[in-house]
Amino acid sequence: MHVYCDVNLNRARLAQWTALWIFRFGVAGLALRALQGIGSALPNATASVELKRNGNRIDVLIGGHPFTTYYFSAATAKPYLFPLRSSQGTVVTRSFPMVSDIPGEDHDEPHQRAMYFAHGDINGYDFWGEAAFPRWSRHSAATFGRTVFRELDEMRGGPDSGSLRAEFDLVTSDGRAIAAETQAYRFKGDEQGRIIDCEFTIRANHGPLKIGDTKEGTFAIRVHKALEPPSGHMINSDGDTGERGIWGKRADWVDYYGDVSGEEVGIAIFDDPRNLRHPTYWHARQYGLFAANPFGVKAFAHDRHQDGSLIIAEGGSLTLRYRVLIHHGDFRVANVADAYRQYAANK
Repeated sequence: MHVYCDVNLNRARLAQWTALWIFRFGVAGLALRALQGIGSALPNATASVELKRNGNRIDVLIGGHPFTTYYFSAATAKPYLFPLRSSQGTVVTRSFPMVSDIPGEDHDEPHQRAMYFAHGDINGYDFWGEAAFPRWSRHSAATFGRTVFRELDEMRGGPDSGSLRAEFDLVTSDGRAIAAETQAYRFKGDEQGRIIDCEFTIRANHGPLKIGDTKEGTFAIRVHKALEPPSGHMINSDGDTGERGIWGKRADWVDYYGDVSGEEVGIAIFDDPRNLRHPTYWHARQYGLFAANPFGVKAFAHDRHQDGSLIIAEGGSLTLRYRVLIHHGDFRVANVADAYRQYAANK
């Protein structure tokens, strides 16, 4: 690990010396390009990944530094990751409701945890909202569901990535399991960024399933307060900006970016080209939520004649895949569009 870091450092110094030499000869533009190219042209050493389980949580460390923790306790209605950090250690997600004393944080929508997968209508039950916070959902307590941990299939670290896979039951308010769900994650990172590849599979193992048309879903991140407008910014793959330009629209990716604790940082979600109704619709809000949701067609189109619901026949399944990219700099500096093209090309 130290060898790779030293190689990168020496190459970076060489590029800096070259740029300074060019400056002395008055060719400022070439020097600027040399400096800008240091981060993108040089290969970054991929950091080792370590996973540690402590009861109903799994800590993920990249390069020996905390990255995130996966929580799957029965004390909460659904599993989630919290917090997400940049390669410099900057927290880029909201802490509430897991931590309630962060100055300046909003305490709205407490079911919107840092990062999670859930949907607001599966056979009429709400797995997006939580019974612990009923005032934030517009239905009776009898229609809240829970994503209940069953077993951990995989937990593995490695020199360049780490992965975990967990099994859950989708359980109704009266304790009936109506489906099974697998959540799988692969973690990796280097000195420039962090990546989480996510795969979610819902299996109709207790009869047919109807995933209903609602905006309340499906793969979501609630970002740090500093990434919200006006200090932060949101853009999609078509160049549309802000909630007005992005909410309910289809796009390959959406990126939230801005200055958090002195670091220019961003967090993007990529929609896998193999996913249902790719490019997906986005439930993206200026208050810090953005979610990929392929089901809320009627809500997003404002057209009661459309229906984005999906029937999964008994014994069938649906798999959805996403990549989360936490990057240094804004979407241009991080070349988010190129990163998505490379991601899509490998599918």
